[in-house]
Amino acid sequence: MSTDEKFMRRALDLASQGLGTARPNPVVGCVVVHQNKIIGEGWHKRYGEPHAEVNAIASVQNQNLLPHSKVYVTLEPCSHYGKTPPCADFLIEKGVRDVVICNTDPNPLVAGRGIQKLVDAGCKVHIGVLEQEGLKLNRRFFTFQQKKRPYLVLKWAESSDGFIALPNCQPCQISGPSAHKLVHKWRTEEQAIMIGTRTALSDNPKLNVRQWPGQAPLRIAIDKKLQIPDSHHLLDDSLPTLIYTLAEKPSLAQTEFVKLAQVEDFLEQLLQDLYQRNVQSVLVEGGTKLLEAFLQKNIWDEIRVLKSKTTILHEGVQAPTLSGRPVISRGTLGNDEIIFYRNV
Repeated sequence: MSTDEKFMRRALDLASQGLGTARPNPVVGCVVVHQNKIIGEGWHKRYGEPHAEVNAIASVQNQNLLPHSKVYVTLEPCSHYGKTPPCADFLIEKGVRDVVICNTDPNPLVAGRGIQKLVDAGCKVHIGVLEQEGLKLNRRFFTFQQKKRPYLVLKWAESSDGFIALPNCQPCQISGPSAHKLVHKWRTEEQAIMIGTRTALSDNPKLNVRQWPGQAPLRIAIDKKLQIPDSHHLLDDSLPTLIYTLAEKPSLAQTEFVKLAQVEDFLEQLLQDLYQRNVQSVLVEGGTKLLEAFLQKNIWDEIRVLKSKTTILHEGVQAPTLSGRPVISRGTLGNDEIIFYRNV
């Protein structure tokens, strides 16, 4: 591993600490190095707060060393005014002369302008160190910018014999307690969580975060015919919620009923609306009909399956079919196998 890779890997580790809190901004880490020694580091902790470069520079005790230091940052420094001033200008003002960047920013507001500012100011700029690792870490952000839709994670739990529910969609416990906790962790990492009508009716889920510290995602449900009763948790107005429908219904304080135009391209309309709302990632938790709809249209990015080794249902609602799709990785948690797929 080269010296640049070593320090960029540290910057990526720092960036990952912003997962779930920096959104809808990308996660970014920054390391300041003087004579091969880290003298400052930081990451973008929360949306609206200072960016990684500002936090890293602020942690440097001797600011006179900055013109003689190398700054490692996982994403191209921003060049525009948003919630905070441009980081490219900030680095220039602090006298930084050497910058190493993992990924360029696909956001049209940046898209090379930050790098150009640094170069025009006489900075030495090196781009592409651990580029693939950076793309993976910020895959939600890059997908949103490049595909103009949220990053989609399909998730379900299935029995050892391939069912996700009992007959007539009756819910049952399939995964163990450790897997349940992991799912709540996953919820904190995505900006939104989505279910279909049948799951809303049969499970009456809260779709919040109870078993892991972190921010609850935006709740999304499809209810084309407004079948979900007002007494269900999804309509308790306790969390920001979007209900996508083909009918009219007045919105509540935190619950918005979004009427789409037609049934034929319902999912595409829904994803376009989420894009306009700056929702960058969605965890799709079912049920089978909704999951199969995304699979059939090949509109998905990740699949996470929790497959029980001990639960046998014998009959019920079949899990989606994934034959022929390459497995990225497998793991074990208690009595559950965790299988990851990625749409390549």
